[in-house]
Amino acid sequence: MNVVDCLEKQLLSKIEPDIRKAKKSIVASERKLSLAEAELKNELYEGCFISAYSAMFHAARALLFKDGFKERSHYAVYIYLAEKYSSKIQEKYINEFNNMRTDRHNLMYGLDEQETGEEEAKATIKLVKEFLEEVKKQLETKAWSEEIF
Repeated sequence: MNVVDCLEKQLLSKIEPDIRKAKKSIVASERKLSLAEAELKNELYEGCFISAYSAMFHAARALLFKDGFKERSHYAVYIYLAEKYSSKIQEKYINEFNNMRTDRHNLMYGLDEQETGEEEAKATIKLVKEFLEEVKKQLETKAWSEEIF
């Protein structure tokens, strides 16, 4: 599957590029990351992982808004990143987005118990922070730096 397929299947749709929504998505990402850190501190590792993935998802979504796309599928976000940002963002982050997407799905909807421990939670938060910084670099434009809130 590629971006064209996602558009045809309406997993992605074209919208006007929207830097305001991109900024709001970054704010949501930072809020989810803070929540993940609080959950880590309180030894709520499964919740920490889910919140960290949500932070990563919102950061990725900011790129779509900037580029003029809206998602209807977490998988489509991964496809978009892999196709449009593989030369701009380290491949490990794009691959980890997909891995975390699958793990989060299994945690939330799977029937089998999944182990999520402290070390995994710490590593996940570190990864998401790095990804968020990578995304912010891609968002740096004149319009981005202007105050629009």
